[in-house]
Amino acid sequence: MTDRSMAKIHRRPSLAGAVALVLCALAFSIAPALAQTPKQACKEMRKVKLGVSVTPPNVVHTPVYVARGLGLFANRCIDAEIVEFEGGLSATNLVAVAQGGTIASMNATAIAQGMKAKQIWGMAPRLPQAYVVSEEIKAAGDLKGKRLSAAGGGVGSFNWVMGREVLKTAGLKVEDVQFISQGTAGRLPGLVAGQLNGVALHPEDVFLAQKEKPGVRVLVQLSDLLPKYFFNAYGAAESLLSRDRALVRDVVSALIEANRAIYTQKEKVIPVMAQATKKPPEAVTFAYDYLTKNCVWSVNSGFSRDRTEWSIDNAVENGDIQAHKKPTYEQVVDVKLGEEALKAVGGPTKIRGCGD
Repeated sequence: MTDRSMAKIHRRPSLAGAVALVLCALAFSIAPALAQTPKQACKEMRKVKLGVSVTPPNVVHTPVYVARGLGLFANRCIDAEIVEFEGGLSATNLVAVAQGGTIASMNATAIAQGMKAKQIWGMAPRLPQAYVVSEEIKAAGDLKGKRLSAAGGGVGSFNWVMGREVLKTAGLKVEDVQFISQGTAGRLPGLVAGQLNGVALHPEDVFLAQKEKPGVRVLVQLSDLLPKYFFNAYGAAESLLSRDRALVRDVVSALIEANRAIYTQKEKVIPVMAQATKKPPEAVTFAYDYLTKNCVWSVNSGFSRDRTEWSIDNAVENGDIQAHKKPTYEQVVDVKLGEEALKAVGGPTKIRGCGD
């Protein structure tokens, strides 16, 4: 921090200015809470299963826990059961969505491969992870012959896909390294124990990795490597959308409110996140600050045609989607449902400059 910026911090404002700042801060903090849907008189609680991509979840995956913990689901007469999966791109996660009983993470590749489903809410459009490597790795080229994580589903898993993208920057292929299939909980311990030389880690795990093994380093922030990659969108089977569209819409509305509460009610959401992730509060706070500063969580529907279409093109380029099966934006995203859910929470807004 520069001396000039420090001077700005310590400059004493006028009394009128101080009062104005306090009133502005109060308005900013309570406005979203006032905009939340009041509790409805429920004839019955509608049951729904919501999937989380990692077990235990990372901080970025906690909006469903926030929505439940702050009563946002209950306000809309929703009884949400949260199910944790070993990877958002794992077969178990995708099958659960396809069968119509669970709303969970899914990508355009699954739809291109024949899954009858639509994305309904962009939880976190931007990539939150860093690709973290062991001490001896100085550049991507040094990964040749090394052990990289394929946590959460092996070949095709998120960590495998991100590892492939990092290798491409050095002209390497997946055959040039050894990918290690493991549970998502094994990513951090694997790096710290020296069993892995490269792994995509969430901010709280980067914090813990560097605390437990100071030699490990961030090779690249994945959002810098892939700035248009769509990280995490929730989807629902077409059968569920046809059977109970109102329920899906209300779930999305509650989740939008949860993300907005995350940005504006830090003191309330940090304990929920710490309990869900089972991570130390200081690591959770570190991740929270990174994620909110970088607009990783959406505050509206989370979707943009540009980001979705770029991700589809990237999947075609990598061979994950066959060119003749390339889906359109409208085939992937239920745009109308997102608009309906957003209208139910008062329409689009911006918080801290974030507006996805």
